[in-house]
Amino acid sequence: MSDSTLSVSSQGPIRITTFANPPHNHIDTPLMIKMADALEAHDEDSTCRVNVLLASGRVYCAGADLVSGASDIANDPAPFYEQVMRLYRIRKPTVTLVQGAAVGAGLGLAVAADFRVATPAARFCANFNRLGIHPGFGLSVTLPRLIGEQRAATLFFTGRRLNAEQALAIGLVDEVCAEEAGIDRAISLAQELAASSPRALQLTRETLRLGLADTIETVNRREREIQMTQFGTPEAAEGIAAMSERRLPNFPDF
Repeated sequence: MSDSTLSVSSQGPIRITTFANPPHNHIDTPLMIKMADALEAHDEDSTCRVNVLLASGRVYCAGADLVSGASDIANDPAPFYEQVMRLYRIRKPTVTLVQGAAVGAGLGLAVAADFRVATPAARFCANFNRLGIHPGFGLSVTLPRLIGEQRAATLFFTGRRLNAEQALAIGLVDEVCAEEAGIDRAISLAQELAASSPRALQLTRETLRLGLADTIETVNRREREIQMTQFGTPEAAEGIAAMSERRLPNFPDF
């Protein structure tokens, strides 16, 4: 599989899926369909043991496409989230490399992976509340599960941006490596996982994540229902404008 937005290559039992939507790698429904299709195909490939997810360019993912005329997310996020939820039902582990900004839904995409390798240029931000909207992508479940409820609340409520070392300190990423070593390190970690029994690996992962996909899907239903009431409001317009203009938003009192 290979086109301008998604390509797949192999290194032994590792399948490397690379997505691209320059310049900021925003994700939308068509791209999520391709990504989920590829990872589901790897689940059915008996020669694949571990996935590696890469983003092309200097940015990992600046979030969902909320402003492009070609995107439907701001009108109805349900089709987008239907594809996102497919990622949580993938049976084989995924390692992702975060080599730049992972913001909003981009953070959600990174957290959906089992392991995160970061380079010094990585930045992490759950900026939903600063955009005037509720968190999405299942992050209401996945982020506190990964770093704890208090730290997740801080990131959600403040929109604070973390660098790679700060993310490592709170367990948001598993390791930080040199910029030039990022891809090799992500693949090396995947190869380390692939050296384990594939059946034992998948069964152990299944136990560790027992019921997680169902929980995420239930919570994501609430996330998207709330978001649908918020997209198009003055608060969301102000939040998006403030982000574009690189300033603090000026929200009215609630």
